[in-house]
Amino acid sequence: MIKVYSFEKLECWQHARKLSVWIYQHTKNFPAEEKFGIVSQMRRAAVSVASNIAEGTSLKSKKDQANFSVIAYSSTIELLNDLIISNDLAFLTNKQYTEGRELIERQTFLIASLRQSQLRKKT
Repeated sequence: MIKVYSFEKLECWQHARKLSVWIYQHTKNFPAEEKFGIVSQMRRAAVSVASNIAEGTSLKSKKDQANFSVIAYSSTIELLNDLIISNDLAFLTNKQYTEGRELIERQTFLIASLRQSQLRKKT
């Protein structure tokens, strides 16, 4: 039987995983010269969101957990910036941009909710 870790049960992490997959799928058709530029940046930021949520759950202190949520939130905002620039450069269609932005907006809400929950709990 496979052990399921606590982070895997979090809607916030599940959504971050979905967001990462979406970013990978939608950056694969970016211009080849962007492979080591904005594509790499967006993919690293997207994976960072999920990774920091997961890593935060392994910590005992709720304050430390909340700090990792802040890092995940910051990576999500970085990803939003990159999404906006990608749209400005016409690497994404307006439909893709809107879809990506909605995923990011949901992610920031989930991270903020998780952080509030972490700060309410006693260490």
